[in-house]
Amino acid sequence: MSLREQYIALMTILRKEIKRYLRIWTQTLLPSAITMSLYFVIFGSLIGSRIGDMGGFTYMQFVVPGLIMMAIVTNSYSNVVSSFFGSKFNHSVEELLVSPTPNYIILLGYVIGGVTRGLLVAIIVTIVSLFFTQLHMHNFFVVVVIVLMTSILFALAGFINAVYANNFDDISIIPTFVLTPLIYLGGVFYSMDLLPEFWANVSKLNPLVYVVNAFRYGVLGVSDVSLGFAFGMIAFFTALAWFYSMHLLNTGKRLRQ
Repeated sequence: MSLREQYIALMTILRKEIKRYLRIWTQTLLPSAITMSLYFVIFGSLIGSRIGDMGGFTYMQFVVPGLIMMAIVTNSYSNVVSSFFGSKFNHSVEELLVSPTPNYIILLGYVIGGVTRGLLVAIIVTIVSLFFTQLHMHNFFVVVVIVLMTSILFALAGFINAVYANNFDDISIIPTFVLTPLIYLGGVFYSMDLLPEFWANVSKLNPLVYVVNAFRYGVLGVSDVSLGFAFGMIAFFTALAWFYSMHLLNTGKRLRQ
């Protein structure tokens, strides 16, 4: 395919993905705003007033970056896993695989679709958070880069989950038993300094620790881990997920039956 034809194929997949989640916005966008509002009220206003400051900021300001990142992670992931598995389930993905469309264009289309939903939800949740607290952007560049890298990483993770899923129940196993625990143990609601040394070191095996802390640095200027190391770990996991996703597409594993 020529570059123009590849561009048309990419935009076709991307438009389909965006129209899909915008068409059912009450299921894809609205729940995040409602859920995060409840988090802000319960953990920020009610519990946070009793906890006091954390890391030199009010508890509400401290948890807001983590909650925004949690929304980005879950939405980027769920958009790709549900969309690609749906295409696999109704066998429409086979039409893409036998077409001259390069596999990296197929993967890019689904991933960028997940990224756009993650970014849109991030904007919505950020606007909602401003009703509860004030946010001061410490480093806009860090915020933008970490949001893009994180949404790409978990969109790729959603793609991998979709490839291996055999039914609709399988696409909820990873978010329920893996993703959610990693989020809650990733420093969203607490500082790593509060943990004993052993558990603090164990927590560093959690990739969400680097995601949350890098984003918190971009917003507040504080982090429990080295910013450079956090970027390096996220880039490593993203590259690993990309190459494995391409491997799955190139080999047709669990796709060509």
